[in-house]
Amino acid sequence: MAVQYRDYYEILGVDKSASQDDIKRAFKKLARKYHPDVAKDKANAEEKFKEVNEAYEVLGDPEKRQKYDTLGPNWDQSQGFPGGGGRGGYGGGGGSYDFHFDGSTGFSDFFESMFGGRSSGDPFGAFGGGQRARSNRPMAGQDIEADLLVRIEEIMEGSTREIRLARPTSSGGPSKESKIRVKVPKGIGEGQMIRCAGLGYPGVNGGPDGDLYMRVRLERHPSYNVAGTDLTNELVLAPWEAVLGTTVTIPTPHGSVKLSIKPNTQPGTHMRLKGKGLPKGNSGYGDLYVEITVEFPDSPSEEELDLWRKLSETSDFNPRG
Repeated sequence: MAVQYRDYYEILGVDKSASQDDIKRAFKKLARKYHPDVAKDKANAEEKFKEVNEAYEVLGDPEKRQKYDTLGPNWDQSQGFPGGGGRGGYGGGGGSYDFHFDGSTGFSDFFESMFGGRSSGDPFGAFGGGQRARSNRPMAGQDIEADLLVRIEEIMEGSTREIRLARPTSSGGPSKESKIRVKVPKGIGEGQMIRCAGLGYPGVNGGPDGDLYMRVRLERHPSYNVAGTDLTNELVLAPWEAVLGTTVTIPTPHGSVKLSIKPNTQPGTHMRLKGKGLPKGNSGYGDLYVEITVEFPDSPSEEELDLWRKLSETSDFNPRG
């Protein structure tokens, strides 16, 4: 199965020279547009959000971005990738023993080929290569790892995902497709593994099949960042809201809450909402921290500029005093 290259810069609508801040802003803008909770066209939004999330997973991580940029569109000609000079990776170049998920994990097969922990061992020894294949003894099949994109909403109470999986057959023939159900436990965290017994590479000479391990990748949410079971929400205020105070409605995984902003709230202020974070297993929840930032109009009108001028003339405030 051919794995298609994905242009993550094009998906986010940024230039290859874009700064990390530019990439972050582009992601937030698109995520707020396509996130299933807020999108108007929900039928198409989910797939689009997955693309945006995957692009930011790579470009938002300097290490992954460097690898992606270095390999480029000819990534599959590199050692260790399907179709390339090496024999490592997910499909092994020959194409007969592919594992693939058709995007049902939330990540494309391209992402898994380049960044996933596709196999925890040498999957090819069991299919005609190396000394092990010449033995008549039963041998266990190799385990395999893949990434599973999990929405924050899914881990609040747990969920069950249906995944399309194509995996090798014990006879060494073409990959066989099936649907599997993967249980996402309540409170599972970033990087934790979900074991799917017997869904790895087939065993040899009657040996047991290996296992499939799904590594949880929490989605990059447009409203908050994840740190363990705690969340951080960046709340952007207008200058007058920070000075005069206001009441705003903010999202949390437990539903929207109203938050009172006191007059003269300074940028960088942190406000803690106890118990509004992610589950701590089956007992309690983390916290949600709201971080205050202040933004100014990009293109103020002439009337607004006049008001700023009057303020500068009447105010005795000196931030450098």
